[in-house]
Amino acid sequence: MKRVGIVGNGPKGQLPTLLDYQEKMDFWIGADRGALYLAEQGITIDVALGDFDSVSENEYSIIEKYAKVFDKHPVMKNQTDLEIAIDMGIEKEASEFYLFGVTGGRLDHALMNIQLLYPLLKQGKRAVIIDQGNYMEMFEPGVYSIEPEGYSYISFLSFTPEVAGLTLSGFLYPLENQTIHWGSSLCISNELSQKKGTFSFCKGILILVKSFDAV
Repeated sequence: MKRVGIVGNGPKGQLPTLLDYQEKMDFWIGADRGALYLAEQGITIDVALGDFDSVSENEYSIIEKYAKVFDKHPVMKNQTDLEIAIDMGIEKEASEFYLFGVTGGRLDHALMNIQLLYPLLKQGKRAVIIDQGNYMEMFEPGVYSIEPEGYSYISFLSFTPEVAGLTLSGFLYPLENQTIHWGSSLCISNELSQKKGTFSFCKGILILVKSFDAV
């Protein structure tokens, strides 16, 4: 099982402490300004890629000190730097993708980055988005266990028009064989009532979000 950490160029203030994840990762990719964020935390960058249109000459020199490989791309291209980084992770045969610096800022980028979880899911990869106060993952039908891992709230949203047969056990607000649709707030801001819970469903694609309120 190979884990890749990919850091995008979302707002720096939305990043968690990347050093907390350093030992979990087998490979780090910095996408554009994301490479600078890795360098600023003293993390060796296996590949720094992108058009680097968002970094200054001085910032580029900082990246150079920590990057093993540079993979420069033109500004005019048909993919975002993040999607190129994900493709590289696939080429490196990663089975788990942890995406940082991909939320906050522009809504078009954030929504696109969330959608990038879907093709990874269909390829059998695990893909997670993590920012300063949130953890997001996408699931196909099945039965799953869940722990809070320091987060206060757990929400479920339908990525497809509907998710059928959703059952939540071990939650403050349990659920039994329910269908949720686009635009439903039924499963927002739930909490675990014990140390571990389970969720299951039989149809659709489900988004799980763990979160806590910003201080």
